[in-house]
Amino acid sequence: MTTILKSSPFMLAVCAEMVFRSLPVPDRLKRITELGFQAEIWDWTKHDINAIAKSGATFSSMTGYVTGTLADEEGANELLRTARLSIPVAKELNCPRLNLHGTGLDGQGLPVVKSEIVTGAMWLKAYDTLQRIADLGEEEGVTFVLENLNEAVDHPKTPFAKAADTIALVAAVNRPSLKLNLDLYHAQIGEGNLIELCRTALPHIGEIQVADVPGRKEPGTGEINYPAIARALNEMGYRGTIGMEAWPSGDDELALSRFRDAFSL
Repeated sequence: MTTILKSSPFMLAVCAEMVFRSLPVPDRLKRITELGFQAEIWDWTKHDINAIAKSGATFSSMTGYVTGTLADEEGANELLRTARLSIPVAKELNCPRLNLHGTGLDGQGLPVVKSEIVTGAMWLKAYDTLQRIADLGEEEGVTFVLENLNEAVDHPKTPFAKAADTIALVAAVNRPSLKLNLDLYHAQIGEGNLIELCRTALPHIGEIQVADVPGRKEPGTGEINYPAIARALNEMGYRGTIGMEAWPSGDDELALSRFRDAFSL
């Protein structure tokens, strides 16, 4: 009997904020690297950048701002200011993508500016802000990615949370320096129909993030058929990064192994 060895057609990355949490972050990054994955971080201001730069990790993405929002003038100016501060850090880490949200999030993941509704004026302002972000990305040679979130479980009253919202904004701006971070965990909670969502978003995707539903654990622990999504993405021709932004359901290395298996063909 012939054994067929599977491999992934995608670049796989793991969020260092969520795995091996008993270890200091530089040691987490070393462990992630030893297991063959790229790494992602959140708020860079909470890290010793010199130490993590020396970890040997290859970075896939990091949060690309500190404070600010998309849809009001003061918040937009703050977003641009802190995005500009984030770029030298990204360059020190050789990190190609800087992640954005519809509004700043607090330590519990709640929006700092809550929105009961998103008005037409807010949409226009968000478009203008993202054009400025795209200008900054082109000027500095980096790519910003706009992530969808979910309101039902993790981020209530966050503006521009749905994948449909982020796709609409990124497609309207239509610049190489602004792409999507399509988070399928959030999209499953907010919209579902994930394979067709990937197909719609495909021209604009800079990265895909994954976790299972419910619980935000690794693939294979919930309701999402990630092997089917992997096959569909491969057939669509996607060859970019897929990042696991999930809490391990038990053993960390087992969680990473399940993630790799889900996206190996």
